[in-house]
Amino acid sequence: MRFGLFMMPSHSIRENPTIAFERDLKLIEYIESLGFDECWVGEHHTGGWENIPAPDIFISAAATRTSRIRLGTGAIALPYHHPFHVAERMAFLDHLTLGRLDFGCAPGILGSDIKMFNLDPKDLRPMMNESLDIILKLFSERGEISHKGNYWDIEGMQIQIKPYQSPHMPIYCVSSGSGNSLKVASERGLKIISGAYTLPGTMKLNEQWDFYSKGSSENGFSVNRKDWVIGNVPIYVSSSRKQALEDIKAGAMHEIRNYTFKAGAKSSFEIYPGQPVDEITIEQIIKQRRWIIGDPDDCISQIKELEKETGGFGGLLLLSIEWTSVEKWYKSLELFSRYVIPQFNNSLNGLSDSYNQMVKDETSGKLPSGRIKKK
Repeated sequence: MRFGLFMMPSHSIRENPTIAFERDLKLIEYIESLGFDECWVGEHHTGGWENIPAPDIFISAAATRTSRIRLGTGAIALPYHHPFHVAERMAFLDHLTLGRLDFGCAPGILGSDIKMFNLDPKDLRPMMNESLDIILKLFSERGEISHKGNYWDIEGMQIQIKPYQSPHMPIYCVSSGSGNSLKVASERGLKIISGAYTLPGTMKLNEQWDFYSKGSSENGFSVNRKDWVIGNVPIYVSSSRKQALEDIKAGAMHEIRNYTFKAGAKSSFEIYPGQPVDEITIEQIIKQRRWIIGDPDDCISQIKELEKETGGFGGLLLLSIEWTSVEKWYKSLELFSRYVIPQFNNSLNGLSDSYNQMVKDETSGKLPSGRIKKK
């Protein structure tokens, strides 16, 4: 299993953004040193808290400070951009990262972004689908292309720099469980990232894979669960569940009440319509939204439960959080890398096999006893 970080990011509106961006870049350097496989960066334009407007520019900076970790847009909101510009910038960035780029795309979900761009919410998914088709043409076809659609008309355009990766970088559609992204990806041979938490009335994770897999097969594409990524999972590791909860409680509730609820998402946290804010507790949220909080063994068991529930997947993205001090967050990531990741990437197999053989040999009396005397 691959492990990565999803960086919204989420910074207090009271903090100097220049300092916050530098901290984000250092965090990517740090997780690369811990052995994480990838980092995905979000795109937002309003609301103050999620303050990276151009993940491609940010990734370009991160690429100069790293050498191995893959870097992804998580995600480019396609309705906000002309598809030619997206295709050209992604292909260019693929070269600048020397093929370490993953391209995640989505329709855009932040209400204040949608309002600012004066878009009709019902148009977002059709716009994404049409834009994606244009981008794929620009990536794969030689010469000028033309397209007449409902949202964009292109006449005689081509990108002169094709992607570094052939035929293009991995492209992921981000799924909330509604079905559109799964259908789009299955029809075009693309990959998917599914959010760990799905709203009532949408497809559960195992249903998402079944829907995507069936659609891919019908369209002549072979898919592998190892390519399926589960994303946006708040994970925090400490010496105990009690300590972990104590570390993040105040920060998490401050962000949720002052940003997430204010952005219009309170209803998705309620266990009944109109539940008062003061009644929505951290314990309720952890249970409802599948947060993984505790000591390393707690985290291991919960990830294994997620594997069992879904039937298996290939990548897990931890949500980058700022609910505690930088020092404690870094310690959480270190504990996750030291004790959780090895349980899922087979790096302990040789050690455990060797240890178990030694214990077996000692128990059966096959090991030399005492000091070996010199002849």
